[in-house]
Amino acid sequence: MQAMLEAEMDDALGASKSERTETRLGYRSGYYSRTLVTRVGKLELRVPQDRNGRFSTELFERYQRSEQALVATLAEMYVQGVSTRKVKAITEELCGHSVSASAISAINKRLDASLAAFAGRQLAEPFPYLILDARYEKVREGGIVSSQAVLIAIGIDWDGRRQILAVEMANRESRSSWKDLLLGMRKRGLHGVEFIVADDHAGLRAAVREVLPEAAFQRCYVHFLRNALDHLPRKADDDCLQELRWLYDRRSVEEARRDLAVWIAKWSGRYPKLVAWAEEAIEETLTFYRLPRRHHKHLKSTNMLERLNEEIRRRTYVVRIFPNSDSCRRLVRALAVETHENWLEAHRYLNMDDLRELKKSQLRQAA
Repeated sequence: MQAMLEAEMDDALGASKSERTETRLGYRSGYYSRTLVTRVGKLELRVPQDRNGRFSTELFERYQRSEQALVATLAEMYVQGVSTRKVKAITEELCGHSVSASAISAINKRLDASLAAFAGRQLAEPFPYLILDARYEKVREGGIVSSQAVLIAIGIDWDGRRQILAVEMANRESRSSWKDLLLGMRKRGLHGVEFIVADDHAGLRAAVREVLPEAAFQRCYVHFLRNALDHLPRKADDDCLQELRWLYDRRSVEEARRDLAVWIAKWSGRYPKLVAWAEEAIEETLTFYRLPRRHHKHLKSTNMLERLNEEIRRRTYVVRIFPNSDSCRRLVRALAVETHENWLEAHRYLNMDDLRELKKSQLRQAA
């Protein structure tokens, strides 16, 4: 590379060092030092100068692609949940040059423009199915560490493909925060929502009723069964909840309700508090029975989103406490983009012809 710099100067001046010729275009004027970090290590180069200051090497531009590859790798390490300490160690081992935490942060901020474009993209196609959930991350704001909500929305389009529609931060999971997320998606074009799956959070429920009142609501049965533990003594009979869970494997809502009546009769004397609570709350966990049978296992719970949350948890665990909400949003959105693209490249998640046939059948019956 040093030889290439000398050759470039010879070409620019029309003569090599100390060569006398009538075609010479100028004279050398010493060197300045330049460090170049490449994938094969850190190079200390002496860049020649000419007296008129016109010489400009193309060498460094030629190696910008290598530097860009290194920068892209640092950003990808961040997305994959590699700690700053490990990133510094890796770059020092590979390149003989460690990248500071502030430099890594600056590199990661370059993701913001593309992530904002993803979060604000138009939703031109209809999404009949919508799955909503939230998780919490530790964030430091004003010197105080608190838990902030990460609100996530997944849609399934009429091709049967899953898409991540929104990832937003909020101080807490409230009616206003969920309403802002839903209204934001509506402004971006969200339409055609017929069925929503979510946990029984009061704020979320209120926001859904206000923004998407036409959609049927499915309360996640997994969360419902977890909530049932609050109404049981610590040493309860395991068969009680197991039999309640079996209701969600029935072929139709009529079968489920018949088995529910049997369950109530069997356990009301032993666990009256649980049975009374279940009778009042269980109906919304059975909404999925109005869907095609092959869609039941996918849309009776938020498990689809829970798996995404597990992947987020695996990577945010490395950070533990985010320095601010922007850094948390950046990482989770980067993971969301990665997952979103993988989903689009994969096979269809659901066969939506089943839903089309069901709707046609319902229209014929109505006529």
